[in-house]
Amino acid sequence: MVDAREVIRSGDVAALRALLAADPALATARPDGARTLLHVATDWPGHFPAVAETITTLVGAGADVHARFVGEHAETPLHWAASCGDVAALDALLDAGARIDAPGAVIADGTPLDDAVAFGQWEAARRLVARGAAVGFRHAAALGLPDRVTVSGQEELDLAFWYACHGGQRRVAERLLERGATLDWTPPWEPLTPLDAALRQGFAELAGWLRERGAISRRS
Repeated sequence: MVDAREVIRSGDVAALRALLAADPALATARPDGARTLLHVATDWPGHFPAVAETITTLVGAGADVHARFVGEHAETPLHWAASCGDVAALDALLDAGARIDAPGAVIADGTPLDDAVAFGQWEAARRLVARGAAVGFRHAAALGLPDRVTVSGQEELDLAFWYACHGGQRRVAERLLERGATLDWTPPWEPLTPLDAALRQGFAELAGWLRERGAISRRS
């Protein structure tokens, strides 16, 4: 028996259409009990051949673009596309009506933009912003949008500074440090300083600037 999941991963849209014609219920099926076929199309590592056409075909056959993963988290296919940095899939889902700010992310039950920023998928994050995603101060700091980094209190200031370093945004980081951000603040979800965050994402120049200011690493 032909497995629809393998057909989707291979990008064989003609074969997918044939499967859907033979069994229309496939469009809304969950072959493994947890993922819809739209989730399969956007699953890690993403970027499957002909993914935009695959998504359009599935939605045209009745797949629910808002369907949620059944498990510890309730992510939509758009969350998964954002997490993989799969811009082609992201655009196809949005064109099909996916809710751009749907909650349910693995990151704090947030939006697809939360996932994209957390996982360092910068192209996907910028595409979501361009297409109208709601931008919070953390997103703005990570994406280098200084005019949209509006913080209230020390905690948000420190968080914005950490995200600016996570996103490699030295200009934003400089402004926030001048305003009193804590140089070596660590977030509650992982014991990484801003320097550690910059190093993890490969932002060597920013890491050097942080070290010049006395930043420390907590990585073992």
